[in-house]
Amino acid sequence: MEHLSRREFLKLTGAVVILYPLENQLFANSCGISVKTYTYKEVGDLEIKVVVHRHNDNVIRPVVVRIHGGALIMGHRDWEKDKVCLKLLEEGYAIVSVDYRLAPETKLPAIIEDLEDVFDWIHEEGPELFHIDTSRIAVTGNSAGGYLTLTSGFRVKPRPTVLVALYGYGDLIGDWYSTPSKHHPSEISEQEAWEQVSGPQISDSRDRKGNGGAFYMYCRKHGFWPKAVSGWDPFSEARKFFPYMPVKNVNRKYPPTMLIHGTKDTDVPYKQSLMMAEEFKKHKVEHELVTILGAEHGLRDGDPKLVDAAYNSAVEFINRFMN
Repeated sequence: MEHLSRREFLKLTGAVVILYPLENQLFANSCGISVKTYTYKEVGDLEIKVVVHRHNDNVIRPVVVRIHGGALIMGHRDWEKDKVCLKLLEEGYAIVSVDYRLAPETKLPAIIEDLEDVFDWIHEEGPELFHIDTSRIAVTGNSAGGYLTLTSGFRVKPRPTVLVALYGYGDLIGDWYSTPSKHHPSEISEQEAWEQVSGPQISDSRDRKGNGGAFYMYCRKHGFWPKAVSGWDPFSEARKFFPYMPVKNVNRKYPPTMLIHGTKDTDVPYKQSLMMAEEFKKHKVEHELVTILGAEHGLRDGDPKLVDAAYNSAVEFINRFMN
């Protein structure tokens, strides 16, 4: 693989090579980082993709799978501001950042199917395509990506080596999601909300013609999110959610897990990480809960020194089990 400078666009055997203008200085100079985009799955005309960042060599490297957030409704595989992944890339990991089909155009079972399929693809194609050691796979994600990270701990086979979930959740049907929220104002009507997400299936929210964020705010204001993303009523059909809920599926074989969460989170309550920590303790799963006092969703408003220390702790936790 030849060395690539910033902003180069090259065609290489079925993949587009792109160097994104990331904030980290690693990407600002010619430093030997290659970035390749692959399609791991096709559903009809929809190509579902991953982007792989790694040092520009043929060294077999451990891999970090990065899963974006966005309430399963928004987001995409690019990760310019993910400080944990930037630190891990600098330490020599290959980073595989994944897309998955988004709700509500796609419902929960198919989203989890994509999660399982991308790990199958990484195991089958990764060693040859981007020189990784599939016996060492860490998973990290924030918010809904934290939920999917925790879900990988019981749905993905073979299980990942280690997980780091940032302000994620293990419960899909609690009051925080299935009853109206005062923290999510929305002035649009139900019809206007659904018009935002009335197109075909997508796996990158930049391809949606409507406003997924407006749809999400409507769902949270009215307690409609669980039904919107699954098609099931969280009260009368609660058991249908259980196979997709980490809090219901922890056992002694669950991977070591770090949870990072702010105590003042009004989007995903801090209690969600407390619930997961309690399950880990009950089943004797090695884990750590890093609490950021006063931090909102995304750890904003938290003490910057404590937030940065949490990111460093995540890297150390991954190193501990991957090495």
